Amino acid sequence: MFAVTEVSTLLAHDRSGAGLLRAVIVFVPCYWLWVGTSIQVNQRDISRPSLRLAVFAVALAGIFMALAIPRAYTGLGLLFALAYWAGRIVLGAGQLRDAARSGVFPVTPFTLSIAVTGPLLVIGALLPPGPREAVWAVAAALDLASPTLLRSRLKLMHFDAAHLAERFGAFVLIALGESVVAIGAAAASEDRLSLASGVAVAAAFALVCGLAWVYFHFAADAMRHSLATARVQTDITRLVLSYGHLLFIAAIIMVAVGMHQAVTQPGDPLGVTGSALLAGGTALYLATFGFTRWAMFRLVSWTRLTAAAGVLVFLPVAIVLPALAALAVLAAGVAALNVVEYARVEKIGWRALLARRDGEQSGAGSGPQSP
Repeated sequence: MFAVTEVSTLLAHDRSGAGLLRAVIVFVPCYWLWVGTSIQVNQRDISRPSLRLAVFAVALAGIFMALAIPRAYTGLGLLFALAYWAGRIVLGAGQLRDAARSGVFPVTPFTLSIAVTGPLLVIGALLPPGPREAVWAVAAALDLASPTLLRSRLKLMHFDAAHLAERFGAFVLIALGESVVAIGAAAASEDRLSLASGVAVAAAFALVCGLAWVYFHFAADAMRHSLATARVQTDITRLVLSYGHLLFIAAIIMVAVGMHQAVTQPGDPLGVTGSALLAGGTALYLATFGFTRWAMFRLVSWTRLTAAAGVLVFLPVAIVLPALAALAVLAAGVAALNVVEYARVEKIGWRALLARRDGEQSGAGSGPQSP
């Protein structure tokens, strides 16, 4: 989770489109190493000393990756690449042992990272800026694509739904917590806390709480249910947990950087980059629920997609508004979304909506939508 803070710092230093792309490129390997660890722990007995030591080793590799992130494109690129490669080798050690015994090299996301993406990161680290970003982007894209490319090999995998969904939810919670820490650090960096900055801190905290409510009050249980009942669990793991949560965390990082600017400069306009991060990150976070809801239940998340569209409409206005006003509007908007969803869904529950949808589809071919 240290990597989330470091990626936010990297993005804060360069909030341009190119800076955002560079931040995404270095975040994907960190995130993918964490995803691989979560899958391994879910699949194997964590009480075994060998696996526990392996998890510790991967965590150490993750720490070195996070330490290298602020200078990954300058002096510490090789450390970043080697730490990732080492972590993936540890995760895939069991499959490598099986391959040595059988003489057959299994093609899985773990072995693909060991044989291809790890070396690509190392090669990229030896290149100058520009080519380095290009090679690392290819490596990141290949890692992300591997579960889709290898779906036929993975579709028989079985997961402990409650455990795996809880781990991804914990990642979201910690990322939101890191954004709160960023708010506090921004306020503490000021010589004195002005009234405007204090109100901005409160508005930023309200926005974080609203985003957390959207996920944990309505979505987390639905994700556990979909994973537990899916005919092919790897589809939910791939689309909702791996891809969907990458978007969630990326959105939270964007929002955190935007909130940092709003807290330190509450009376100044956010400008194009600040608005794109704060409002754009909020819209991405909400819109991602549209993707995950469709992937899980083939339902359209009208309330959240509408809210995301509303935030995007507001984005040009946020460019010229004082940062405090833009932050307050976003916090109020997310709070309003939660109130609407509570009134619409809480009365009967999303499970009842699913049952009604299934019944109506069997009779009329259509049904209601849940958030």
